[in-house]
Amino acid sequence: MDNTKKKRIGIDARFYGPTRKGLGRYTQEVVDRVVVMDKKNDYVVFLSRDNFEEFDHQAPNVKKVLADIRWYTLVEQIKLPWLIKKEKLDLIHFPHFNVPLYCPTGFIVTIHDLILTKFPTVRATTLNPLFYWFKNWAYRLVIKKAIMRARKIIAVSQFTKDDLIKQFGIDGKRISVTLLGVKKIFLENSNIQALDILGRHGVRNDFLLYVGNAYPHKNLEGLIKIWPQLKKENKNLQLVLVGKDDYFYERVKLFAEKYNKDGQSIIFPGFLPDKDLIYFYQNALAYIFPSRYEGFGLPPLEAMAQGCPVISSNQASMPEILGEAAVYFDPDKEDEMIEVISKIINDPPLRSDLRVKGLEQVEKYSWEKCASETLNIYKDFLDS
Repeated sequence: MDNTKKKRIGIDARFYGPTRKGLGRYTQEVVDRVVVMDKKNDYVVFLSRDNFEEFDHQAPNVKKVLADIRWYTLVEQIKLPWLIKKEKLDLIHFPHFNVPLYCPTGFIVTIHDLILTKFPTVRATTLNPLFYWFKNWAYRLVIKKAIMRARKIIAVSQFTKDDLIKQFGIDGKRISVTLLGVKKIFLENSNIQALDILGRHGVRNDFLLYVGNAYPHKNLEGLIKIWPQLKKENKNLQLVLVGKDDYFYERVKLFAEKYNKDGQSIIFPGFLPDKDLIYFYQNALAYIFPSRYEGFGLPPLEAMAQGCPVISSNQASMPEILGEAAVYFDPDKEDEMIEVISKIINDPPLRSDLRVKGLEQVEKYSWEKCASETLNIYKDFLDS
């Protein structure tokens, strides 16, 4: 990087904020840190209307630009390049694959996973099948163009990097792995009583916990299908599925009705703010992650940070990210799922061992490190 001249670095932060799931958390944690770490260069942060005020950095080298453009739309393809060009940037970082097909500035893109190319199914959409397949084709085109045209690519795990190389045949030297971190609130302990918070949502017994969205690849229906067998030996056990109410959660709720006759065995609290969520992590018997595909997977680490034992699918990136601090099952083998989950429920020493290992595992992940490595990638880009 030319040390004598400031550079203008853009970041597409329209996903910024925790309500936008893992992608929003990644964007927020990285952007908040990078603009503080780098006092030398100027930053232009593109935000949507609903998070424009939420991003509150007053530093003179940070400029906010309103980009009230919905992602994955034709408007994004037309209007966003114009806004980018107007700012005369030296670099722009897209924290997701939705890069305009025409981008007037050299860019870096973060790829979290290849779910859209791995799990193309009409069950993952509210659209009619014909329009869905057209939109999926458009997504694939955007992903491929972003990957092929990016000067540098950030992958959030070695698994995702390997997936990119295998599927697109690109040079691994173009890809840097920056592991994600765990939000500070989940690394802190709290002494507040959780009974009222749990009880408010109908949680009154021992429970297993899931936190995340309800997309089909998350395999929540597979977990619910085995629930009656788990309940046979644990009559008061509850299953708590935390996530923002949307079309996919509504569909899972309908599926769960025949397995949840009294309405109290499987609980859907909806979206929970972090300050409430920590008490669910702290009090759950275990966190369960039945997903068939993940590029990284933040919630299991958040659970570990609060001393919650983790039971996870053995697919995709999960063994890489969770290491020996979780017990695993094949999400496509119901008998194996039941056996592993039952063992955790009925083996307190094993749960204690997983708590210790989980706290050690979480120490490997840091948003500060992730942001610092991201900044180094910016610098390498500008030096090349």
